[in-house]
Amino acid sequence: MTADVQPSRSVPGQSPTLSDLFLHFMLISAVAFGGVLPWARRKLVEERRWLTEREFLDTLALCQFLPGPNIVNLSIAVGARFRGLPGSIAAFLGILGLPCFIVVILGALYSRYGNLPAVGGGLLAVSAAASGMILAMAGKIATPLLRRRPFESAPVIVAVFVAVALLRLPLPWVLLVAAPVSMGISFLRRP
Repeated sequence: MTADVQPSRSVPGQSPTLSDLFLHFMLISAVAFGGVLPWARRKLVEERRWLTEREFLDTLALCQFLPGPNIVNLSIAVGARFRGLPGSIAAFLGILGLPCFIVVILGALYSRYGNLPAVGGGLLAVSAAASGMILAMAGKIATPLLRRRPFESAPVIVAVFVAVALLRLPLPWVLLVAAPVSMGISFLRRP
């Protein structure tokens, strides 16, 4: 007689358990405080292989349209994909639990020591590092799009960048225009 033994830790590519969702999203938030999306992509696509690159990009695109932080939306969507409502709750608690605790502690420390020049310099350095991580994530997201369909993707990417970063137009309005235009271009170029 053989017994089916469930592994206590998830195997890359295998459907995650509730504890896997909680633990891995908590690890993402612990390691990537301030720049979570690059680490989430690495963990979900490269290390755990819960999502393909395409699935990650599609899920992230959906999450960017939804109100709220992209990473929170992503955790809820990934949790729901694998374990339904309990999975969403586990991933949500994993992604937000530790950062909330850290912010409370840092807030208390900042109220006590925030006037020190070293604290201001440290925060400036952290913001530079976070900016670099955001640029790296943008590059990782854009690269597959530009490889697959450079003539469709590049003009939309440039137009959205100019509209949001340079012209400072509101992101929701830019997305309301850019999304249908991008879908129309893709539809017209289909074989």
